[in-house]
Amino acid sequence: MAALVMLYTSGLDKFALDFLESMMLKLCLMVMGKSIENPKPSGLGGYQNFGGQNMQSPHGINFSGFRPSAMGRNGMVTSGHMLASQAGVQAILAGGNAVDAAVATAAALGVVEPAGSGVGGDGFILIYWAETGTVTGVNATGPAPYAATRELYLKDGGIPMKGIRSVSVPGIADGWLKAHERYGALKLEQAFEPAISLCENGFPISHNLAGGLRGENPRFAQDPYTRPIFTNNGDPPKSGEIIYNKNLGKTLRKIAAEGRGTLYEGEIARAIVEFSEKYDGLLTEKDLADYHARWSEPIHTNYRGYEVYEMPPNSSGHILLQELNIVEQFDLQSMGCNTAESVHLMVEAKKLSFADREKYMADPDWVDVPIKGMLSKDYAKMQAKRIDPNRAATDVPSGGPEQFEDTTCFCTADGAGNAVCVLQSIQSGFGSSLVAGDTGILLNNRMTYWHLEADHPNCLMPGKRVRHTMNPVIVTKDGKPFLICGTPGADTQVQTNLQLITHVVDFGMTPQEAVEAPRWRNLQNPMESTIPHTCEDALQLEGRFPEDVRSGLAQRGHDLRILGDWDGPGSAQAIQIDSDSNALIGGSDPRRDGYAVGW
Repeated sequence: MAALVMLYTSGLDKFALDFLESMMLKLCLMVMGKSIENPKPSGLGGYQNFGGQNMQSPHGINFSGFRPSAMGRNGMVTSGHMLASQAGVQAILAGGNAVDAAVATAAALGVVEPAGSGVGGDGFILIYWAETGTVTGVNATGPAPYAATRELYLKDGGIPMKGIRSVSVPGIADGWLKAHERYGALKLEQAFEPAISLCENGFPISHNLAGGLRGENPRFAQDPYTRPIFTNNGDPPKSGEIIYNKNLGKTLRKIAAEGRGTLYEGEIARAIVEFSEKYDGLLTEKDLADYHARWSEPIHTNYRGYEVYEMPPNSSGHILLQELNIVEQFDLQSMGCNTAESVHLMVEAKKLSFADREKYMADPDWVDVPIKGMLSKDYAKMQAKRIDPNRAATDVPSGGPEQFEDTTCFCTADGAGNAVCVLQSIQSGFGSSLVAGDTGILLNNRMTYWHLEADHPNCLMPGKRVRHTMNPVIVTKDGKPFLICGTPGADTQVQTNLQLITHVVDFGMTPQEAVEAPRWRNLQNPMESTIPHTCEDALQLEGRFPEDVRSGLAQRGHDLRILGDWDGPGSAQAIQIDSDSNALIGGSDPRRDGYAVGW
């Protein structure tokens, strides 16, 4: 066996070797008769889908499943890329906890999934800490630069989708550091090492990333900083080719060694500002120096005995809680899973909740958001009465919550009961499509979430934080974590999370079943987050929804758009913790490159 391991590992880097060594150790223990088997989970439905086969499920819906749930006792990471999930598990294997795993996964995702997130972006972090039995959050979203005024962008003809003037202050890295400083057990250098290794030694391009790079090639091939990283001598790289970002590796090493100072006030900050000024951008040294991620008290609601935690505004997490409050007024189980009746109910609850966001939600430092009223159970009862079970609403005003005033995703968990859910982003694919000089950092294009209408609550102001769609979720039962879940996908996030939670809580699905179940998305004009904030009014269904569901929804007045079988939104990630055995059960979305890895 040792000879086989030596032969197999001869071409691998230290990161891969460490991970493989730990896995081989487990295998050896099993061969020697040492028991390290995971306990059989209880209360999780006991049903799995394998190999694309149609199998009868206890929750009454048949669909083709691709994967079994990942399982473990000591740690679980579900993320949008296998190598990032491995990075998180490596942190746990090294003696770290769920927060260390989250930092390792976050940094690695910025390397292997560059279209989605990275040091140049922002995000939210939600943490359950077992020692205190509490849920805390980190708001790591950056504000608009001080020079970014509504008048400036109106004069320029609007906010550009790409380029240097689409960039807001990056915040996520300071969020990583804040979470690690309070809860981390490893040195920061250890947590960053897998990501640095991937930068320096390269990683193979997935099919999805190759497609994204092909679409972005006209920009990347012309830019002196993106061309050497994201092209093959100017041509789009193919799936399986190796990408290196050695400058980003140097940046991560410097952050690990020197901390926040170098990124927001030191050498890296100056490099970002010099790059911005060179291309007529708005970022200044003061923008970066003044920025600090902040600890935030989560908002929450009780759904059928489960406490669901979300980030407060400027996150759109309140929408999910409002949706759940409305759905709770109905007997969802009697309607059936993914039936025309249950999908109609959830779509209508979504419409009502989005109407409130459009009228009220923005940075609470600048705008009074009636969050207590929005989350009131009495308000939910009133909103539920507005739903016609036989007809889709077409004009949905806010319900007026003031009168009730009394408010790239991944998940990690460890054997001690700690859990983390993180949403981080550079906004649309590859953000601004600009790498900040020799830093290797892809900068965000978050400015595209602003409104320029003077009377809109989300109207651009210098130093104000934009309204975000990102919303990490932690669900507890009897004070302990039960489900950690989330997904990318802009305005579809709260819709997908609603489906995930009801699939698990109401219909007993496993995490993998929940993320693989046929998915819907409602488009609601003019409430899209990205400029120009308009879209068609339609209900998108994956092709796996049967004909009777489609016809039932059409009869209720929904304008349907049928997608490919697996072309629904997002890349959902979920971890469930068995209340009896503490087994960790992970599910990861096959719609993109996601993988769950457990130990």
